[in-house]
Amino acid sequence: MMLRAGAAVVAFVLILSALAPLIAPYDPTKRSGDPLSPPGPGHVFGTDNLGRDVFSRVLYGGQVMIAISLLATLLSASVGFTLGMFSGYVGGGVDRALGMVMDSMYAFPSLILAIAIASVLGPSPVNAALAIGVVYIPTYFRMARNETMVVKSSLFVEAAVSLGMSRWRVVFRHILPNLVPSLVVVATINVADAALTESALAFLGYTVTPPTPDWGLDLSSARSYIVNGNWWLLAPGFFIVLTALGFSMLGEGLGERLGKKD
Repeated sequence: MMLRAGAAVVAFVLILSALAPLIAPYDPTKRSGDPLSPPGPGHVFGTDNLGRDVFSRVLYGGQVMIAISLLATLLSASVGFTLGMFSGYVGGGVDRALGMVMDSMYAFPSLILAIAIASVLGPSPVNAALAIGVVYIPTYFRMARNETMVVKSSLFVEAAVSLGMSRWRVVFRHILPNLVPSLVVVATINVADAALTESALAFLGYTVTPPTPDWGLDLSSARSYIVNGNWWLLAPGFFIVLTALGFSMLGEGLGERLGKKD
């Protein structure tokens, strides 16, 4: 049930964002009505303080946030998973050294570390993805390292080593396939975390610059108007929560499904 619900929510958000050029009724960066007009026939989500269509900005803003979140997840997963698997299999001094580095990174609050990296790199979508990706590398490192240490002590791995199979062949043929299900689950849930982090960075101005639509940036621009009763400007926030919830449910559902198969 959770897997289907999560997949439906994620598909809904992805389709809306992908079809933004076809669905959006107005240019998201240009004025299309009176400022702060409530939802109505011409503007289903109303307009912002500059008269831009909120619905169009929500559709295009999803493209930015999802792209940054997926790119950050790909970066952190590829680096963290590879280092974790290598560290867990080799062990010894290499494992201790990498473990200390990852633990030191893990000690920092993820958002604070992402802000620090993004502030050094400067505001841009690529830099934001890089900052978020670096923050979540320790998550994949821990998962891959711990599971590699468990799998490498299995009888089938010991048998492969006793038969003279090379180290890298053991890793890619016997250890890696056993780690893939966990990687898929962690990566799916991590997209939700990355989306929330991206929204926070955008809210603080570390991803895109106006007038580029972004859910976090639009919330930041609208915060002083929302408290004055312009509730429709909360639409980007609703989609942030919906996206994070969808990916979280999808990840949890995948975990349950893969766990039953095991």
